[in-house]
Amino acid sequence: MVFSLCFIIGVNLVIISVYSRRSRVRRKNVYYFPRLRSWILFKNRKANHIIGTITGIITMFPYEKWRREHAIHHATSSNLDKRGTGDVWIMTVEEYVNASKLERFQYRLYRNPFVMFVLGPLYLFLVTNRMNRKEAKKNEIRNTYLTNVSIVALVTVLILLVGWQSFLMVHLPIMFVSGSLGIWLFYVQHQFEDSYFEDEEEWDYVKAAIDGSSYYKLPRVLQWITGNIGYHHVHHLSPKVPNYNLEDAHESTPPLQQATTITVKSSLKSIRFRLFDETNKNLSALKKSKLC
Repeated sequence: MVFSLCFIIGVNLVIISVYSRRSRVRRKNVYYFPRLRSWILFKNRKANHIIGTITGIITMFPYEKWRREHAIHHATSSNLDKRGTGDVWIMTVEEYVNASKLERFQYRLYRNPFVMFVLGPLYLFLVTNRMNRKEAKKNEIRNTYLTNVSIVALVTVLILLVGWQSFLMVHLPIMFVSGSLGIWLFYVQHQFEDSYFEDEEEWDYVKAAIDGSSYYKLPRVLQWITGNIGYHHVHHLSPKVPNYNLEDAHESTPPLQQATTITVKSSLKSIRFRLFDETNKNLSALKKSKLC
């Protein structure tokens, strides 16, 4: 039992070591790989695709599916008329008022912290990441199938080597913690009180990047671990900026410093923001809106 645990932990430490060594040439985002999506890790597009697929297997995120959703997220972030792909479900106050009791219940359940940050990672890894939309192209479907089959093969090998108990003792916590932190980072950097949202006619890409994404000012250790993801506004404005240049871009460009700055402490307040108030142009709590 002890040998099994040491073996499987050793495998994960090797993987972590590889990721750490490459942290200056690829963007680390807990389990995302946007630099591969932007074709800037390698000059060769095929090489990006191969490495993206491999890291997708390791992180349980099918590369082609995620690449499409992340590209849509960048192109439609904060656009009220183009919600639904690569974003967190958010309703306006008016939409919530006009919603049925069932829709309100579903929305409150979805935005519940326990559901989003505890059950959410399991649902993400085990359900949504394993399937494609009906309109998915063949290459996306094939990539998802390849990822799923490879994951099953890897899990089978590890279980045969160390046993299912040891496998679950190590990998379930890893999957849960990484998933929860990943969802939190994505959530908090778009769901803050004065976040920018507009209808299609008024929507502006630059404003969506600077005003609709926050600067998450993390302690230096956490900043390093998360690959400078705190400079999310810079990443949204120009996805091809490498993670190791995001801080320099922020510090050397005064307009970028106007982005909303949040800290670990102040970011906790974002949990209570559930609806977008189109009149006051900010996010508000359900209780404050007296709509519960």
